[in-house]
This record gives sequence, C-alpha cells and structure tokens, in this order.
Amino acid sequence: MKLHELQNVPGAVHRRKRVGCGEGGGHGKTSGRGGKGQTARSGGSIRPGFEGGQMPLYRKLPHRGFNNYEFRTEIAIVNVGDLARLDAAVTEVNAVALAAAGLIRSGEKVVKVLGDGELSRALKVTAARFSASAKEKIEKAGGSAIVG
Repeated sequence: MKLHELQNVPGAVHRRKRVGCGEGGGHGKTSGRGGKGQTARSGGSIRPGFEGGQMPLYRKLPHRGFNNYEFRTEIAIVNVGDLARLDAAVTEVNAVALAAAGLIRSGEKVVKVLGDGELSRALKVTAARFSASAKEKIEKAGGSAIVG
C-alpha cells in the first residue's frame, strides 16, 4: 500500500452541517442552538466548572497536596554505544561535545551515561552520573569516567 492509495473507512467522512438554510433542512430558525441566551450567541460559551454564579465545587473543596513537577531534575541519557559512534578525533567527552554531536540538547546540565552498547576506544568521559555497567565498560576500554 502506498500513501496515495489510502482511503478513509466508509462512514468516517461526514458532510458539513449547513445551518440556517430553512426549516425543512432540520437546522433552520435557531440553527441547532436551542432558544435565546448566552449559548445561542456567537462566541458565547461558559467555561468548564461554571455553575451560574453559585460557588463552584472546585472552590468549595479544600485544596491539598503537592506536585513536584516544577522542581524535578531532568536527566539527559546517553548510552555507551552512542559514545562509540562519536567522531574518532574526539577523545574528551562532556556535555558540550555531546550537544555538538546531537546526542543531547544544548544547555542540558545533568547527563547520565548508561551501559547499553560497547566501547572499543579510550575516552575521557565527564558526566554528572554513570551507571555501574557504563563506568565498567569505559574503564575496560582504557578510558576514564569522571563525575563532574
């Protein structure tokens, strides 16, 4: 199958609802918007949770809890196999070199090296964190894993 042979499932595509075209069409007069009022107007909508001016439920209930999302530490992950694919001229690997190679985004501070893949040449790798297997593989290849 090719892209130009793709078709929608029968019944997936509907005709556009044409409103205000006479009462015989079923969508005449109020055009499916009911009677008068805020919801009948164009651009008129009521936000979710609005209860007509009554104190809404989300304001009645106590707000509790804490979300750590804003304070989380984002870790950029690089595997030993990715380090092996770096240019042969590179001997010292740090966050700047990884960003230049496109393995992490520039400006990421916390880099963790994981042990997936193999490394055959000596590299001096500087990162914030290393897994035990990554450290072992780097040192086995004759390189050094520096936490910094």
